[in-house]
Amino acid sequence: MIAALVEKTAIRAGINPLEMKRFVKFGVVGVIGAVVDFGILNLLRWIFYTLTPETAETTLPVFGTWMTRTLLLALASAISFVAAIISNFLWNRYWTYPDSRSKSLRRQFAQFFVVNFAGIFLRVPIVAYTQGLFVALVGSLLPVLGSDIIVLIGDNLAVVLAVGIVMFWNFFVNRYWTYADVDNDPPKAQKAVLENQLIDKA
Repeated sequence: MIAALVEKTAIRAGINPLEMKRFVKFGVVGVIGAVVDFGILNLLRWIFYTLTPETAETTLPVFGTWMTRTLLLALASAISFVAAIISNFLWNRYWTYPDSRSKSLRRQFAQFFVVNFAGIFLRVPIVAYTQGLFVALVGSLLPVLGSDIIVLIGDNLAVVLAVGIVMFWNFFVNRYWTYADVDNDPPKAQKAVLENQLIDKA
């Protein structure tokens, strides 16, 4: 039912239905990746923040260096981002683009990783520079919340903004580089999927 709705919507919009299905699947994979991302982010955030004083201005030696809470959040964000990359790659290779097999697993993962790693250079600065702004905004709008909740919401809003921006980068570059070998013709794409399934089982 959902697939039929997506196909009808694509046809009405003048978009290749196969590409629309891939985009929707890519979005679903992105949601799964976001769960992985935010889950690990907040776990690491809790671990890191228990090691630091309560004020963001003070520092504590972590990993042999002095890091503020803002930098610790950026570090946690980078680690969770890599975990999400691995999750997203596996889902996209075997579900979103099952017809993409002209490249080896190693080469395709390398390309996927490069694209997403480049996204870190967009994501980390966004998180680092907007975290304080979002914490201040939440604090001014919802002062009744405790300071820990305000910081929690502000941290996650900074990451949400970064994820939204990086998502567009990831989709378009991966589609036309990492998965450039997929066919836009549904019958040919389906044939490739069946052939790849036989290869995977062999």
